[in-house]
This record gives sequence, structure tokens and C-alpha cells, in this order.
Amino acid sequence: MTAHIYTAFDDELKYLMRRISEMGGLAEQMVGESVRALVNSDAALAQKVISDDVIMDTAEREVGDKAIVTIAKRQPMAADLREIIGALRIASDLERVGDLGKNNAKRVMAVQGTGVPRKLARGIEHLSELAMTQLKEVLDVYTTRSAEKAKSIRDRDEEIDAIYTSLFRELLTYMMEDPRNITSCTHLLFCAKNIERIGDHATNIAETIYYMATGSQPEGERPKDDTTAAFGASE
Repeated sequence: MTAHIYTAFDDELKYLMRRISEMGGLAEQMVGESVRALVNSDAALAQKVISDDVIMDTAEREVGDKAIVTIAKRQPMAADLREIIGALRIASDLERVGDLGKNNAKRVMAVQGTGVPRKLARGIEHLSELAMTQLKEVLDVYTTRSAEKAKSIRDRDEEIDAIYTSLFRELLTYMMEDPRNITSCTHLLFCAKNIERIGDHATNIAETIYYMATGSQPEGERPKDDTTAAFGASE
């Protein structure tokens, strides 16, 4: 490649990195706001999260379009190709994180009449804090490309699973104690599962970064501590 082609290719890779960073910031914002809207019964904030999903979808399409054009024009190899494929994968995971935030925001209206009991709200907030911390850390690692840190984040996925399982049991207890809680607690079960899945997408991103940095997948199975299947919960 001539010097100007190298420069143009570098600019295209920087564009992908910038758009991924922007998507990551929006994903963090949507998740945080959706949880605040849920525990505070804030319909206006919930609607904002739902509206922001359009921005997230557009960003994913733009990353996909740029990636396809760049591969077609530059025919990259090895690490450069992994960089582009990695951006595609991460954009897809971040778009799904946005979807999960939007889905939780849509349930705000359903629980608005009864509200969220303070004890359950604390559990959901704690679960959300863990998932958002994992998401923030993995987005920081996307900048540094540290394979070691990416693997460390991937290996911590079971912590979120354990908190989700505990919250799941607590919600079941509320439903068994008073049938009037069944409707609102069912919505909260879906919300908790969505937050747990956000942690899964952060773990996906960590695995992708590891692949981008090393050219291989992390060894061993992902650690899991979600035992809700024993209660008949669907994945």
C-alpha cells in the first residue's frame, strides 16, 4: 500500500473505534436511565430511553456499513481484519444492550401503579451496578486491547449470575406470600433477567477483545452461577 492508502485505512479503523466508543457510552446511559426510571416510576425518563434506541440502531448500521466497505476496499489481513470483525461483533453486542435497556424501560408503565418495593429496588439497583461496572470496564479494555484484562472480566461473569439468582428467589418469595404481587413481580423478573443478559453481552465483548488482541478465543468454558433453571426459568 502507498502512504496515502495506509493513512486512509488508519482513518477508517479510527472511525470504527470512535463509533464503538460512542455506542458504548450510549449503552451505559440507556441501562442506567432505564433502571432509574423503573425504581422511580419515571415514565418520562423511560420514554427517553425508548427513543434513544433509534440512535443506537442507526450507529450499529453505520458501523456495519463502514466495516463492509473497508473490507471490500482494503482486503485486510491478520490483525487488521480481526480489528474490523471485532468492531462488527462489539457493535452487535452494544445494540443488544441498548435493546435490553429499552425493554426494561417499556415495563415502567406496567409497574407504575404498584411501584417497586424498596428491598426489591435495591436488589435490581445492585444487579444493575454490577452489570454496568462490567460494561464500563470492558469498554475501557477495548481502548487498551489488554488480553489479560479482557480475560479477567470474562471470568467474573458468575458474580452477576449469583446476584441474579438471589434476586430471582426473592421475587418468587414475594409472589408466593401475596398473589397480588404476581403481576408486578413478573415484570421485575423480566427486568432482572434483562440486566443479567447485559452482563452476558459485556462478557461477549471481553471475549471479542481477547480474540482481537491474540487471534484466539479464551480457553475453557465461561464460568456460570445462574441456577434459576432449577426453578423453571427460561434462558
